[in-house]
Amino acid sequence: MMLIWQSKLVLLVVLPVAAVGVVLQTHWWAAQRAPVAISTVSLSLLLGVVVLKLRAATPAGAATGAILTASLMFSTATFPYRPWQTALIPVLAVSLLAHFATRLGREQKERLGTAEKRQGRTASQVAANLGVAAIACGEFVQSLLANSGWFARATLAPMPLFAVGLAALAEAAADTVSSEIGQVMGGRPRLITTLHAVEPGTDGALSLMGTLAGVAAAAIVALAGTLALRGDFAMFWIACVGGVFGLLFDSLLGATLERRGWLNNDAVNFLSTGGAAGFALSMLAVLAHSRVR
Repeated sequence: MMLIWQSKLVLLVVLPVAAVGVVLQTHWWAAQRAPVAISTVSLSLLLGVVVLKLRAATPAGAATGAILTASLMFSTATFPYRPWQTALIPVLAVSLLAHFATRLGREQKERLGTAEKRQGRTASQVAANLGVAAIACGEFVQSLLANSGWFARATLAPMPLFAVGLAALAEAAADTVSSEIGQVMGGRPRLITTLHAVEPGTDGALSLMGTLAGVAAAAIVALAGTLALRGDFAMFWIACVGGVFGLLFDSLLGATLERRGWLNNDAVNFLSTGGAAGFALSMLAVLAHSRVR
């Protein structure tokens, strides 16, 4: 409870930026292409309602998810506009993977005391998982990187920056799936820092089955996003590798800072998705350098 301020800080960093962006984007698109604004807002709200009905999130969590989904959809809209060629598809992939992984073996997780609360994810949990992707794909970051010379040389058709946001989404799915599957099928996990066997659900613990499931989840989300945005193999590879890096970084933070009580789970999730995005961005820089040569 002493670290609840970190969850509030994540919300404070993510939600106002995303909400203001959605309002401005809705106003702009309504004036330019009204169907884009109507479709994006409607589908985002529908997703929030479905998540709420499935009890996958609290009302505040569902509302936060709807805002972040709308932000990501607006940021990836292209002409001609088709909702299935936006970030809606990888967000759906993340949501479905997390939902089914969380439900798998719930009785066993409840016996272990590691099951997620039945009312679903809170607003801060949703922001911690989707917030970095929304910020990375936001107009400010897009403009900042698009005006840099090296980024222009690393163009990945048709939307290079989304590889960075997609890596954050891939990590969010990988982390949840790895943890949930590992608790049910992974056996006795080992701490990433010492490789000592620990109890399932221990912060920073990894199991072979859970890790493989997490890598598969990262690949699924990366593939869904690449196909939706009509990207190339480089986009898929960067997003997938970034997501896996973020998964391992999450475990490292859990085994060190979280176990010592310096970070709570929301802060760890936010930083690990940030690590995934940062690693993907560094891969873009390497790609740009190699293309210059």
